[in-house]
Amino acid sequence: MSQGVARGGLIHISGQVSLDQGKVVGIGDAVAQARQCFVNIEEVLRLAGATLDDVVALRCYLVDARHYADYALVKNALFADNPPCGTAVVVKELLSPDFLLEVEAVAQRSL
Repeated sequence: MSQGVARGGLIHISGQVSLDQGKVVGIGDAVAQARQCFVNIEEVLRLAGATLDDVVALRCYLVDARHYADYALVKNALFADNPPCGTAVVVKELLSPDFLLEVEAVAQRSL
């Protein structure tokens, strides 16, 4: 599975969880997990020649609606000047019970 696919000017980034070198970051801490998700998104964007400034859409899957405020805190700090559109969905569970959230992104590279 690819972490990201670039077609034309669009970059679609697979759902990112709070993994760093195969280890879960921030068990029980939605802020730390959200930060790591965005670190991972930023790395995929970098490899595709883009940055967080190019993100036009986000989708967040949360295992509990109470974690949305923590996710939004991180997201709003990163995208204070030009926020992308976004969707948040509460799901029953993610692949590991340690994951509190997962974030997908779409970016538009400048042409």
